[in-house]
Amino acid sequence: MIQAIIMMLILGAILGLGLGLANQFLAVEVDERVEKVTSLLPGYNCGSCGYPGCSGMAEAIVGGTVKSVSACKPSKPDQRQAIVDYLSNSEGPNGEKVTVTL
Repeated sequence: MIQAIIMMLILGAILGLGLGLANQFLAVEVDERVEKVTSLLPGYNCGSCGYPGCSGMAEAIVGGTVKSVSACKPSKPDQRQAIVDYLSNSEGPNGEKVTVTL
């Protein structure tokens, strides 16, 4: 019984160490601008922009595929201006800024 408990503790420690190393070396860097732009969009997930929901539209805007924020039809002018202002003042992980228009 004691031998089984010790074996499980050793196995748990080895697997925990493996998960910790995998988290450190295989981590995916996320661009926080996508999350911010998603929060600035109306959140209807209607698809009228041609993308699968607001998160898809935000990825396209930050990625440079969409050059005009007015592609989001249900958004209000102040929301569009907030997105343009935010992207003109924030840099991505690689140091580049995204230029979009209203």
